[in-house]
Amino acid sequence: MTAIDDERLRRWRLVLGGGEADGTGLGGGMDARSMGMDRALGALYDSDRKAGLGSSAPNVARWLGDVREYFPSSVVRVIQKDALERLNLRQMLMEPELLETIVPDVHLVASLVSLGQVMPARTRDTARQVVRRVVDEVQKRLAEPMRQAVRGALNRSQRNLRPRHAEIDWNRTIRANLRHYQPELKTIVPETRIGYGRKRAALRDVVLCIDQSGSMAASAVYSGIFGSVLASLPAVRTHVIAFDTAVVDLSAELHDPVELLFGIQLGGGTDINRALAYCQTLVTRPRDTVFVLVSDLYEGGNRAEMLRRAGAMAASGVKFIALLALSDQGAPAYDHAVAAELAAFGIPAFACTPDQFPALLATALQRGDVGEWASREGIVAAREEG
Repeated sequence: MTAIDDERLRRWRLVLGGGEADGTGLGGGMDARSMGMDRALGALYDSDRKAGLGSSAPNVARWLGDVREYFPSSVVRVIQKDALERLNLRQMLMEPELLETIVPDVHLVASLVSLGQVMPARTRDTARQVVRRVVDEVQKRLAEPMRQAVRGALNRSQRNLRPRHAEIDWNRTIRANLRHYQPELKTIVPETRIGYGRKRAALRDVVLCIDQSGSMAASAVYSGIFGSVLASLPAVRTHVIAFDTAVVDLSAELHDPVELLFGIQLGGGTDINRALAYCQTLVTRPRDTVFVLVSDLYEGGNRAEMLRRAGAMAASGVKFIALLALSDQGAPAYDHAVAAELAAFGIPAFACTPDQFPALLATALQRGDVGEWASREGIVAAREEG
């Protein structure tokens, strides 16, 4: 048997487990490291057949250490997520000593946020440190692309071609009129004058309306982080609204994304209609407003009224987008019938990844065709039925 065959058998042994499932013939022939990997996997995935990890904090701490030793970080995150779901080990997130041993990611942040109200005081500082690590990592990757996309979109959409003298952007005006240079006069005749435009507190309003039901956990985390990035741009006035069956305005926390995320209460029902009713009060300049509803569209409130409000907002000139998911998880489960009815109002409904969101928002800020942008990105949007 070749070394390649041995490696294949070893991997199958780790997948199948031992005992009756061990059809590889390796038995106890695995090396010490492979046996350690097998024990770590068995503690989680064989837990329905034997004791597994149990509820002992030391056992969990040792197991987390083994997992980090034997597997790469991308696999560690998957195993941790499975442990939380399969073994209901949320209690381990209540212990700061255990929390410090976990590899942080967006899903862990969602779990910590959902436990924020019941978390012991001695754990909260550790939890916030873990959340901040993830927030910093996400912002390091996505904040600058977001800022560049938004600034570029606003610069392209704001051109004052009849500026007053004090409003003239001389650098751009000279470049635009070089062909009008008069050699005999040794000057340029500025047939086209380009200005900075009249300065306003904000050129655009962006409202992120976030469904905080449990199925939208990762999307809510990313939305909160993006909201904080947008709030750092003076040309954009940003509101972040979270909702389940109640509505909470988190705009006052935009300066600190960690506090904003802990203001989101994941879980509970969904009343999109109530959220839209509140958000309508925030829209004072419809044609200068981009409204992003981050939701799977499963309405637990008044569906007919919700659709009427959405249609009215779109008809008033608001650039309305329904994001079915803002995460890396692929196609989400969502209410296809509601998505199709929104499409009938000209409201595109689709999912996108965090990396795609800056370009999506830039397109919306320029009042471009968001559906066409999605098509170019290979994103399949919900379509009007019939």
